[in-house]
Amino acid sequence: MGFLQRLFGGKPSIDFAEMAKRGAQLIDVRSRQEYQGGHIKGSVNIPLDQLAGSLAKIKKDKPVITCCASGMRSGSAVNILKSNGFQEVYNGGSWFRLQSKIH
Repeated sequence: MGFLQRLFGGKPSIDFAEMAKRGAQLIDVRSRQEYQGGHIKGSVNIPLDQLAGSLAKIKKDKPVITCCASGMRSGSAVNILKSNGFQEVYNGGSWFRLQSKIH
């Protein structure tokens, strides 16, 4: 981590494209209707309000990238997953912006 990142609290950049190539699971936590309106190919839709009850669908031994419309719900999803024992979990933010980073 560089001096400025330490000084200002910035996080190191995450290479989402590399993670996707390595088989990271992409979880879109928007509503079904939002997901049907557009999504990243290969992503799995688990709405945020159903995530805690759907943890068995997500592999704990693979990285997880969450996304939503803006990054707020996906941030909450990261907290839910980490509190349930998932180790490598990342907030990908907006699905639309994330799509351009991984494809």
